[in-house]
Amino acid sequence: MKIIVLAGGLSLERDVSLTSGASICKALREKGHDAFLLDVYLGLEYDKDKLAEVFTLPDGGLGISDGIKTTIPDLKEVASRRVDDGRVYFGPNVIDLCSLADITFMALHGSVGENGKIQAAFDLLGVRYTGTGSLGCALSMDKLVAKQIFKMSGVPTPRGTSLKYETKDTPLEELGYYLPLVVKPCNNGSSIGVYICHTKEEYEAAVKQSFTDYPEDEIIVEPYIKGREFASAVFGGKALPLVEIIPKDESFDYANKYQTGGAQEICPPVSIDQATCEKIQRACELAYEVLHMEVYARADFIVDESDGEIYCFEMNALPGMTPASLIPLAASAAGMAYGDFCEAIIEESLKLRYQ
Repeated sequence: MKIIVLAGGLSLERDVSLTSGASICKALREKGHDAFLLDVYLGLEYDKDKLAEVFTLPDGGLGISDGIKTTIPDLKEVASRRVDDGRVYFGPNVIDLCSLADITFMALHGSVGENGKIQAAFDLLGVRYTGTGSLGCALSMDKLVAKQIFKMSGVPTPRGTSLKYETKDTPLEELGYYLPLVVKPCNNGSSIGVYICHTKEEYEAAVKQSFTDYPEDEIIVEPYIKGREFASAVFGGKALPLVEIIPKDESFDYANKYQTGGAQEICPPVSIDQATCEKIQRACELAYEVLHMEVYARADFIVDESDGEIYCFEMNALPGMTPASLIPLAASAAGMAYGDFCEAIIEESLKLRYQ
């Protein structure tokens, strides 16, 4: 098959996306596919009359993933590399190459790419792509909307509230919540912008910093629940084996997620009772269903150390596919090697949406 692996963009998760994309592209090329790694925003300068050649270029576009770091990227520097004025999000030849492909493998993470906008554009343009469609992406990307749907549908999730810029100075006591608290943006992934606040001063600083970093966004304030962390993935509507995450620090933050040794990941977990394991998996399947997700997704859970209750925090429409990522680990425990899992995502996407 001719496959464009679409990654990069102007998300804060850009570098993680490029690493995911490179891993996917390499695996598909090893499987005999004509796969090419393409940055959705920077695109590819190439003769339009010869675009079909791109799929057989010997490097597969993998050079764009060289030098990836575990720090959050400088998006202004990335935008400055664009050869045109950048008013159209899609870079040079992106739409043409995706249209020429048998399918576009979505390796994008965060903001545009995971919020449904690109999926909606592809639907209108007739471009075939992998994973969840525009509605499921939009619902799951907004953590406040997802939380509200979870509450209405019986998915266990922490209670919480939101603040906008106009209400950011609401006194903590008026919110009806008690420390410790978690402050996080509504529309980011990879634990970017997540603060665990143990004091009033930490809380006020977190709110101030959040609106400095994300002035047009809402933020969520919810109780901090201390306990064991688990990732639960779904493929084709069925839960895969759980992964227990034991971070080296207090939280599984951006650096811990994407650096070697940042956390211990155990799949399947050996010290969780079967009833709790199945409870998490059924809750994950329900979250996947009520958020209208498709093909594959991954949810984050905590088991409260005080009472054993489970809580779902969010659902990821395009979970990481890096060598350190959780869903390939769960798929492996279910008997699917990495390359086979990439092919299975393509096959399930084609069957669900295009046959």
